[in-house]
Amino acid sequence: MTGLTPAAAELVQRAAGVIAAKHRGDLGGAEELLAAFGSEQAKTLGFYLLADLSLGLLRAQSGQSLDDLVRELSLLVVATTTQPDN
Repeated sequence: MTGLTPAAAELVQRAAGVIAAKHRGDLGGAEELLAAFGSEQAKTLGFYLLADLSLGLLRAQSGQSLDDLVRELSLLVVATTTQPDN
């Protein structure tokens, strides 16, 4: 990924703030940050860029390929998905 524009960096920071607020139990703060995105496009871009940067950081730390990390993430998502009751 190339360098972020200041506007894109702000979206990434806001997305990270949403996740941090949620994990510390500040659901009101998370909702407030989500509302501050202004549009679904801005929200999508912010979370996409955050995911891309996070996977890049993890790849650099672990030495794994991005494909391997995405495969592991996909398996984790499947493993944590709850099945609807029949």
